[in-house]
This record gives sequence, C-alpha cells and structure tokens, in this order.
Amino acid sequence: MAAKNIMIVGVGGQGTLLTSRILGGLAIAGGYDVKLSEVHGMAQRGGSVVTFVRYGENVAEPIVEEGQADVIIAFERLEALRYAHFLKKDGALIVNDWRIDPMPVVIGAAEYPENIIENLKKNYKVYTVNATEESKKLGNPRVFNLIVLGIAAQHMDFTREQWYEVIEHTVPPKTIEINKRAFDVGYQL
Repeated sequence: MAAKNIMIVGVGGQGTLLTSRILGGLAIAGGYDVKLSEVHGMAQRGGSVVTFVRYGENVAEPIVEEGQADVIIAFERLEALRYAHFLKKDGALIVNDWRIDPMPVVIGAAEYPENIIENLKKNYKVYTVNATEESKKLGNPRVFNLIVLGIAAQHMDFTREQWYEVIEHTVPPKTIEINKRAFDVGYQL
C-alpha cells in the first residue's frame, strides 16, 4: 500500500496532538510504518498547530507535501482554508464548522473571511460538522475532536474496533466512554 498522508490542523488547545497520537497508535497497531511530525505555531496563544501523520509499508519522510494529503482534519474553519492546498485532488477535507478568531482578527488588523466552507466546497470534497455543538450535547465540549475524527475514520483503513482500542489506550481513563461516544457520533454522520 502506498503511504497514506493525514494532516491535522487546528488552533492551540484544540487537541491536535492527542488526535495525532490516536492516529499514530492506530497505524502502529495496524502493523504500518508510521511517521509523525508536529509543527507548532504559537500554540499557547491560539495559533496554528499542524500535525502530519504518514503511514504505510515503508515511510521515509514525516512531512506531507502540498497536494499530497489524503485526508485533512481541520478543527476550525480558517485553519481548513489555510491548509486546504495540501489536499490531493480526490482527498477528503473534514472541517469542524467553528470559528476561533486569530490574534490579527482579535486586534482588528485583519478580517475573518466570510463563506469559508462554501468557498472550499468549490474546489474540494468537504465534510462539515459542528462538532463543538455536538460535543456539548454529549455533556463535554472538549471531546469535539473525537467527533471530527469519527468522520475522518470513514476515509481510512481501520475498523471501529481498532479505533476503540487505541482511544482506550490514549485518552485519560475516566474519559474513555465519552470519547468513544463522541467518536461514534462522527462515525455515524
């Protein structure tokens, strides 16, 4: 199998690193060679965080080139827009339909772009979910990233049981059940 290239993009504090650890653990459990690479912007201050996860028979490089990502998981709209050009022609862009204003917007130096999702849909296969709202319904807004991951899971080569197993080994023990429920919400969308 050719290497699969997954990108996870978000804002500091959104769980991009946890998500990449789940994905990496899954690929290792699946017997693949895995390379992870984390690129931090100003993660502590709500800046961009990008993680690359590459898995396959034999993966040399951890970095995904522009136009090479099979799946991009975006935890925020503007981050989806910022990194969409990394997606392959037939790749899947999974977007949490949520807005977090970056510092330039907060201080009035820039405008938050309008119609991001609509514009992305003109050029890419986009799957959206308001995972932040969905996770509030589950009673824990912090598990929204597992909802987004559940949608992404439909575009990867692993069974629901494999996902469950890695989630159980990766998240804090007392959050296992809520994280699995959140994953299911996305998986069923």
